[in-house]
Amino acid sequence: MVAEQLLCDSIHSTCHIVRPRRRCEGTAMGSIVLDLRPGVGIGPFTLGMPICEAFAQIEQQPNIYDVVHVKYYDEEPLKLDIVISFPDHGFHLRFDPWSQRLRLIEIFDVKRLQMRYATSVIGGPSTLATFVAVYTLFGPTYPGTYDRDRGVYTLFYPGLSFAFPIPSQYTDCCRDGEAELPLEFPDGTTPVTCRVSVYDSSTGSKVGVGSMMDKACTPPLPAGSLYMEEVHVKLGEELRFSIGGQHIPFGASPQDVWTELGRPCGIHQKQVDQMVIHSASDPRPRTTLCGDYFYNYFTRGLDILFDGQTHKIKKFVLHTNYPGHADFNSYMKSNFVIHCSDFVGSYHQDMNSSKATIIASTKWEQVKEILGDCGRAAIQTQGSTSNPFGSTFVYGYQNLAFEVMKNGYIATVTLFQS
Repeated sequence: MVAEQLLCDSIHSTCHIVRPRRRCEGTAMGSIVLDLRPGVGIGPFTLGMPICEAFAQIEQQPNIYDVVHVKYYDEEPLKLDIVISFPDHGFHLRFDPWSQRLRLIEIFDVKRLQMRYATSVIGGPSTLATFVAVYTLFGPTYPGTYDRDRGVYTLFYPGLSFAFPIPSQYTDCCRDGEAELPLEFPDGTTPVTCRVSVYDSSTGSKVGVGSMMDKACTPPLPAGSLYMEEVHVKLGEELRFSIGGQHIPFGASPQDVWTELGRPCGIHQKQVDQMVIHSASDPRPRTTLCGDYFYNYFTRGLDILFDGQTHKIKKFVLHTNYPGHADFNSYMKSNFVIHCSDFVGSYHQDMNSSKATIIASTKWEQVKEILGDCGRAAIQTQGSTSNPFGSTFVYGYQNLAFEVMKNGYIATVTLFQS
């Protein structure tokens, strides 16, 4: 196998993680007003939206969302939510780590964010979100629940909940976990909201603080949505898309791809082939420009490489879009399924070929259990001077190569014909 096949073709894209920027003049902390839509979302952020769409909204309004933090669990990116946090505005967005869709919106500092519901506003520095104010604005509802360990009473509406801290001297107001509504303390005061949760209510689950936060689920995808469409890979032969039913084989032309997948999001000419120096059979000088070109389907997590002379497909690149990789948020996640039964049948007669599939969540150690050890890795730097995440490792097999992150998760899969 030539060395070129060991290295995923690098498409130099800017990582779109929004980083803290200097605040523009006239933008005061906590001064924004966002429409609150119970069970739907807040402002431009809608439950179920892919994380890339949330970033697009952020980048369209840099004067408002000028300080943004992205949080994720680097060692196990599928274990915890991916969180986009707006510390100046007191709220954050929680994305399911597998589907990368928005499952929960939490306003954790109600004094920093003013919310508009119907024609009224609540929250922010000037309008306290008290229990009485919430009850007056949103109307009657069933008694909520009291978490005695946390000292928090949660009031629920469809797709919306308000958490109120209850001082220890007034816990008797919440007998048997319930309270009379609207809740007022004996001294005439009323508790003030400490957290607001916006979530999908179609499952009937009540979402609040603590363990109740885990009950928030992403809403169902719209009928016919291609997001997270399974892409089945038959090694050395083709890609097959499960929803649309398209089949794209190696050797297909650009016209074939346009017919099956539509117009590409971008076309990228491959620059100097960095692996030519490793191939003794290729006499081209190191500075020769490569005539090959990519079709970029960012919304499908897919790149297609065409031969510059024959204009036939020679490679596919599938992206997992994990945070902690230089290309994070440049692509939507590819939900690929690689069928390795033929490969396994050739090399591992004792392995159950029905389990020989590799998906986007398969870790590198599991890949080696399926395909066997392939030896040393090539190093992929992604331009080390501008890449804050460090290098990745590329391992090659017959007809495919894996780019693996330091945490053992697959960043990209490159498919080719040996």
